[in-house]
Amino acid sequence: MNWFILVVAGLLETGWAIGLKYTDGFTRLWPTVWTALAMVVSLGLLGLAMKSLPVGTAYAVWVGIGAVGTAVLGIVLLGDSAQPARLLSLGLILAGVIGLKLTTPA
Repeated sequence: MNWFILVVAGLLETGWAIGLKYTDGFTRLWPTVWTALAMVVSLGLLGLAMKSLPVGTAYAVWVGIGAVGTAVLGIVLLGDSAQPARLLSLGLILAGVIGLKLTTPA
């Protein structure tokens, strides 16, 4: 269950990272509200997951999910570059996240 909570926290990190773009420097009310809410819930869930998962593993997985998710949504929604080397690098981050999951008990 803690891994599920951690994945949801990572997905919410993706949401708030992309949300920052839509806040337009925190000048747009509703994008700012949703971004702040996603931040709070994401950190709260990360804290819950850390109750039983090692801190280094939980944090690295949270950041990894957020980084990959944000980069992918940047490509899909915002026209960011999808160069092969960039996609390979994202794949390596994802491989690291999977490796941490496979080598961490709980």
